[in-house]
Amino acid sequence: MTLFAPGGVALAAPPAHQPKADIVQTIGGTPLVALDRLFPPADFQVYGKCERFNPGGSIKDRAAKSMVEHAIWTGRLVPGVSTVVESSSGNLAIALAQVCNFHRLGLVCVVDPRTTAQNASIMRAYGARVEVVDRDPATGEYLPARINRVQELLKSIPDAYWPNQYANEYNARAHHSTMSEICEALPGGPDYLFLAAGTCGTLRGCAEYIRDQDLRTRIVAVDAVGSVIFGPPEPWERSHRRSIPGHGAAVVPQLLLPGLADRVVKVTDADCVRGCRRLLARESVLAGGSSGAVVAALQGAATWIEPGATCVAVLPDGGDRYLDTVYDDDWVDAHFDGLLAEIRHIPHPVTHDGTTHDDERSER
Repeated sequence: MTLFAPGGVALAAPPAHQPKADIVQTIGGTPLVALDRLFPPADFQVYGKCERFNPGGSIKDRAAKSMVEHAIWTGRLVPGVSTVVESSSGNLAIALAQVCNFHRLGLVCVVDPRTTAQNASIMRAYGARVEVVDRDPATGEYLPARINRVQELLKSIPDAYWPNQYANEYNARAHHSTMSEICEALPGGPDYLFLAAGTCGTLRGCAEYIRDQDLRTRIVAVDAVGSVIFGPPEPWERSHRRSIPGHGAAVVPQLLLPGLADRVVKVTDADCVRGCRRLLARESVLAGGSSGAVVAALQGAATWIEPGATCVAVLPDGGDRYLDTVYDDDWVDAHFDGLLAEIRHIPHPVTHDGTTHDDERSER
């Protein structure tokens, strides 16, 4: 694991440049980079764990590899015979499409209208079949409708297998290595780990590693306004409909256990856009919607994180799959009144000589 400081200076020795046996073996080992322009280290140090560098473009590559390869090892999936059926809002479907194509497995991805045409095209390029469902009539949510369709497909497709990312412990186990990589770069682990909660695989896997290694790291789980993961939404949240996937859920994931998160922070879709645009403007990091959620949570945490603390922000994916939403001015203007004018004037954080502006703290 290589840790980079501003200016590209390596803080930890890079691994030997040895050929990988196959593309799936390149999953993991993503870089940890300093975010000093967005979060001045004079207050507290923030590093971003950039999961877009996985071959499928997101942190979901780790879960897909773990779940599929365990099912093959136990004989539940047979290459050349079996078909995987899964519900996903985008990234896991792409990750599964890559891994299933590699292992000669069929794949049916059940998605909803929030899945972009680009994402669906990527899935199909890998050979997946894509099915789009609308909201569940009873709840008004997409997830129950997707799960219902998965159950129908399992009955109609011979030798079909549902990994069930919301309950599969090998989703969580995949992230023991995520946390291990962070600790390799930051011995002893960071003081705080900020991560987006969706299936709770990342949350549970990192929490288990922290517990097993007796680390001091405290976990801040970033959830979406209107999500039910950590309890029923407040009355004011119920009218909030999420348009940015990747965090939050309409049902409580089975992977969630009591006490995994030390603190929970909820953010709105507008917060996600702000976080993404600030990360791009100040760090030149083009990140996805849930990364923006994590950045927004960190900015709000500036009032309670102690000076000198070290934080890691898990950035789940890249922004190239959000060019028609988060990074499209017309889309932002249509969905969030007044937000476009605000994000168009995000100041650059450094002067010509590379020093941080003194007023950065007041902006947060």
